[in-house]
Amino acid sequence: MNKIYLAAITGAPLMAVAGIANARGNWNNLWIDGHGCQPVLGEEDQPGSDERPQKADVLVFSEGEHAGEVIKPQDLKLGGPPVQAWPRDSKTSVVRKGSRLNEVLVIRLDPAELDDETRAYAAEGIVAYSAICSHAGCPVTGWLKGDAGDNDVFKCFCHNSEFDPRHSAQVVFGPAPRRLAALPLTTAGGSLTVAATFVGKVGGQQAG
Repeated sequence: MNKIYLAAITGAPLMAVAGIANARGNWNNLWIDGHGCQPVLGEEDQPGSDERPQKADVLVFSEGEHAGEVIKPQDLKLGGPPVQAWPRDSKTSVVRKGSRLNEVLVIRLDPAELDDETRAYAAEGIVAYSAICSHAGCPVTGWLKGDAGDNDVFKCFCHNSEFDPRHSAQVVFGPAPRRLAALPLTTAGGSLTVAATFVGKVGGQQAG
């Protein structure tokens, strides 16, 4: 990310400084103290924002009108669709959105539909998986009836890989070489909380 260093613009009119910032497209990275400007770190640059989810992180909506708000179990409709989320450090409140590999899909399912392994990672039937396809690293954005069964599944539209969240997001169709990484959950204080780090590899397969 480009940053502008406007040092010691003593006496420069506020609007002039703002004009410079807007012209460079970096107004959100500046603060003005009446004497000059210094860079301010964006959310993606905050310390810890690119670290993988950690135990005790809370999950927050990553998009939509509730972006940044803590996800509560009652926010999720039984049977889907999933919502996209970022982990947020519970101590520093830093949202770990500095890496696309940190985004997860969160969905509420009937606990009776989950296999034993999946149930161990779930909280009240709610499970979370990496939102990045294990094939080529594309975002997994679909939730629809699978090509190989009657249940709705996660789908990556890049190469049509499908994953069943009831069975540890195992591949049920398409070229993906492995299941999506799972993020174990628990509930604490009415919010969804990370119980442990990712189980499984996050991201697409390595070329070559």
